[in-house]
Amino acid sequence: MLLAVDVGNTNVVFALFDGREIKGRWRVATDPRRTGDEYAVWLLQLLQLEGYDRKQVEQIVISTVVPRALHNLKVLAQKYFGIDALVAGEGLANYGFVADVDEPRSLGADRAVNAIAAHAKYAGDLIVVDFGTATTFDHIDFMGTYKGGIIAPGINLSLDALVNAAAKLPRIAIEAPGSRTVIGRNTEDQMHIGVFWGYVAMMEGLIARMRSEIGRPAQVVATGGLAVLFGDHTDIFDHVDADLTLDGIALLGERAASLA
Repeated sequence: MLLAVDVGNTNVVFALFDGREIKGRWRVATDPRRTGDEYAVWLLQLLQLEGYDRKQVEQIVISTVVPRALHNLKVLAQKYFGIDALVAGEGLANYGFVADVDEPRSLGADRAVNAIAAHAKYAGDLIVVDFGTATTFDHIDFMGTYKGGIIAPGINLSLDALVNAAAKLPRIAIEAPGSRTVIGRNTEDQMHIGVFWGYVAMMEGLIARMRSEIGRPAQVVATGGLAVLFGDHTDIFDHVDADLTLDGIALLGERAASLA
């Protein structure tokens, strides 16, 4: 079995794969100071609760956008699983695609593994929208080449900035407004409209501009924590794929195993 580790700026997600099937997934807040021992206390108990033994894990692949977290996760893999973890983008786990951009090495691991999974699962040109700490829009062409994209503030960052900068505005949950009106009649409704429908309008505008620039039909694949919420209230996504990043990590592990 494969243990995929997706290290984002906000959360670390561990997923246990049996082939291409996810058998379990667990999430913890990202903290670069968390030691391998601390990860183990938490993770090994969760594996056991789900009926799995650490000895069933034969491969570990780590994708990280937080370099400081990598060392302790490698310690976890070696000390508690007896495995030298593979790192996305390095050695046998190299991405295996062309990044046709000015600075290919600056491409984040999360966006790279999304590109791998999206090209493997969907046909033609693709626009991948990933809702994370930042919201990213990436173009992968029909050959699987990464062509570039957009980085926008994540919706949580936008909301935090609004609340922190305006003393009288309350903190609200990120959810769809109760109606489709865009003229709110109280402060909280107006904030929901601005945050939610404003974000939808931003996505619709950017995706329309990307499609125009691509010049060919392009499917839109959404992933990340808020993909389902927005997918239920807009028709701009062709696919909502919550596991896209994890699937990309698993594909890297599969490829590495075939090369070993």
